[in-house]
Amino acid sequence: MTSRPNQIRDLTVVIAGASSGFGRGAALELARQGANIVVAARREAVLRELVEEMVEAGGQAIHVVCDVSDAEDVNTLADRAIERFGDIDVWVNNVGIGALGLFWDIPLEDHARVIDVNLKGLVYGAHIAMRQFLSQGHGTLINVGSIDSEVPLAYQGSYAATKAAVLSLSRTLNEELRLVGKQDAIKVGTIMPWAVDTPWWTHAANYTGHKPRMAAMDDPQIVVAAIVEACISPKEEHKVGPKARMSDLSHHIFPDLTEHLSAKIADREVNKADPAPPTSGSIYEPMKEGTGINGGIRERMKAEDKRD
Repeated sequence: MTSRPNQIRDLTVVIAGASSGFGRGAALELARQGANIVVAARREAVLRELVEEMVEAGGQAIHVVCDVSDAEDVNTLADRAIERFGDIDVWVNNVGIGALGLFWDIPLEDHARVIDVNLKGLVYGAHIAMRQFLSQGHGTLINVGSIDSEVPLAYQGSYAATKAAVLSLSRTLNEELRLVGKQDAIKVGTIMPWAVDTPWWTHAANYTGHKPRMAAMDDPQIVVAAIVEACISPKEEHKVGPKARMSDLSHHIFPDLTEHLSAKIADREVNKADPAPPTSGSIYEPMKEGTGINGGIRERMKAEDKRD
């Protein structure tokens, strides 16, 4: 059995959902530290530019166009990674789309799409990664969840449901690894951030009647750092940042109160925002907008708050 690598240099990392947000940020940081990166998303032109940036930063990188809700696409992603780099040390399941609004105002097909990507897509990646890790004798699976995995949030019903499922799957995988004695060689970690200022909000389907926002958004760099750290030293459940940790603690002590307060905060934030027409965002087809790590949501919120 080969041991798990203990440094990022020469680590082979697959990142699903790498064209923007903290997936993109993690890819660039890992490249700077000398990793081999395989980036996947739907936007090929954006991925090509990202690969150029990663190579310039000092890493080796390839891209694979992939819709994670398509099992064949995810199989192709794994095959390309192994063909190019020989094995896969880390698989980052950074998959997550959203549909914002009251549950009954969101079209059923949008809820189904969120489940197809956030849950089925993550299961496809996890299954392929775990089989590869068992075959080669080591590996780290990083599932990107949310504090919504622990604390359900109004206006994000199906998203929160899928993120709760992500955490449940990670917990189950860790227990199954213990049952077969592989818990030291193969690790599964879940990243659980608070609301983060990334293009996710721009890409989400939105039926709230207002532009998307959330209170006290975190900077994406703290999540980028958590993902990079997890490649070598994963935590089974990593609540990223003080707001995520406090929300999690509060929910364990006062579950009903925490859910009521969270819902009120989400409702207040929705109604602060400028009006916006209904949109399915990029959940079906990718959009040109939103290719950076930062989403620019906090800057817009400042302007909205000044008008109140």
